[in-house]
Amino acid sequence: MRVTVVGCSGSFPGPDSPASCYLVEHDDTAILLDLGNGALGSLQRHIALDRIDAVLLTHLHADHCLDLTGYYVYRRYHPEGPRPSIPVYGPQGTAERLAHAYDLPVDPGMTREFDFQPLALQMQIGPFTVTTARVRHPVEAYGLRVTAAGHSVVYSGDTGPTPALRELARDANLALFEASFLDGGEQPDVHMTARQAGEMARDAGVRHLVLTHLVPWNDAGVTLAQAQEAFSGPIELARSGTVFDLA
Repeated sequence: MRVTVVGCSGSFPGPDSPASCYLVEHDDTAILLDLGNGALGSLQRHIALDRIDAVLLTHLHADHCLDLTGYYVYRRYHPEGPRPSIPVYGPQGTAERLAHAYDLPVDPGMTREFDFQPLALQMQIGPFTVTTARVRHPVEAYGLRVTAAGHSVVYSGDTGPTPALRELARDANLALFEASFLDGGEQPDVHMTARQAGEMARDAGVRHLVLTHLVPWNDAGVTLAQAQEAFSGPIELARSGTVFDLA
């Protein structure tokens, strides 16, 4: 299983990365975990847009879903004709949210290009077993665990600390955990600090931690250092274009 960081900037695109998007591939199947603003352009450096088999959205904030509007244009108006519909799994109201984002009537909206389906507790997408868990955020939001060939990657999406994420990530090979906040000052309980991301990885027994949702105004070195104080295993900052081969 291969995981590519397409975008990892938190809340809005930064100078070095689009917003959240992760490409997961195995046995000729390719899925996206989120497709935030700015990610569709960078995605094309790594894979042809016709090769995406499904998109999974953790929640409906713009930095996690908005580039589906551009992907709709690609699939609807391709010069060789409309591309076949692919499934998009997301929270309740995903189809309506995206129709409004592109100023389309809700019926049909984007339903000819995308087969909108609700996220289920467990799903099979080609070789991937996808397990979901409701996490802590102001809107309906989910963490995702993707498993294939005995290896697992867990993606937190956006969340404050929650036991649901710890259990979802138990013994995962790779954890993509958000680290939006730094220590100091009062923080709303809707995102994790870097230290909390490290604690979550430690308590879940993950093997490799990658810090994601990196807000551009934070000091990257401080983010990494604070997480390292809680997690002693392999740890790094997500960077657009980085590839992880789980074998």
